[in-house]
Amino acid sequence: MKKRLKAEVEGPSEFEKTAVRVSYFSIIGNAILVIFKMFAGIVGHSAAMISDAVHSASDVLSSIIVIVGVRLSGREADSDHPYGHERMECVAAIILAVILAITGGGIGMSALESILNRDEGGVVVPGLLALIAAIVSIVTKEGMYRYTIHYARKLDSASLMASAWDHRSDAFSSIGALVGIAGARMGYPILEHIASIVICLFILKAALDIFREALDKMVDHSAGDELEQAIKKCAEEQPNVLGVDLIRTREFGSRVYVDIEIRADGSLTLMESHDIAQRVHDAIEHSFEKVKHIMVHVNPVDENGNAPSHDCTVDPDCDLPDHHHD
Repeated sequence: MKKRLKAEVEGPSEFEKTAVRVSYFSIIGNAILVIFKMFAGIVGHSAAMISDAVHSASDVLSSIIVIVGVRLSGREADSDHPYGHERMECVAAIILAVILAITGGGIGMSALESILNRDEGGVVVPGLLALIAAIVSIVTKEGMYRYTIHYARKLDSASLMASAWDHRSDAFSSIGALVGIAGARMGYPILEHIASIVICLFILKAALDIFREALDKMVDHSAGDELEQAIKKCAEEQPNVLGVDLIRTREFGSRVYVDIEIRADGSLTLMESHDIAQRVHDAIEHSFEKVKHIMVHVNPVDENGNAPSHDCTVDPDCDLPDHHHD
């Protein structure tokens, strides 16, 4: 795999510049859509299109939060935050999820109220402009989703991933609006309000998915068996590594931290053990895109592959003669 663009090394990082550029693109695109869809909803007498416009308006705020999160996560480590500010991206994603949930809930409550209190005699059939706006929104938001998801995966950005799924949920909501508007024009006005409820469900589902993913990264979730097995294989391929005793991974924002214990000949000198640990460290770092911090522990073994015994009941201060490299 390619290494992630080096946010820590190259000063306003390429990661940060790209993420901000994508977010500005989203802000401009959504702002245009909000104006167009709100105008079409009001002029075309479409409650579903007005709901869809509100969803797009929340996307503008979401993109602003992404920019703030990316800026903060790109700050250098300091004495108060020795591991950096990577988790600020996850905080931004969680805020996005909350905004999405509030937006979706509001749309759903409004639609439900309209259904319960509807006056069939006073129903106004949505105009053609509202129908056109729904089609334009579907095409535009799907394009914005594909553009944003490309860079979200390339940069491994939680907040950009949240923003991308926000675009996709908006495209789905526009499909619901299209069905509702078309149904209302064919003589079934209640379909417009049902479409708004469907829009609400899509938004809530997207919010829940974003929240879960961000929360996993916030609580040091494992990077998964597939990556761990690949890292293990990479370590075992290095010269003089006799095996891997233990491997642990945890996601820290968009980074992955690795603790790995390898076996090596116990008769080697400290310098030789250090060199083995260095090779393992460098091989993992250069082979995996998301891995940024690696701690390598070297466990000495005898010619039979057994670790030497240490009776710590006799000497409580004794410790295994492991070597570490970070």
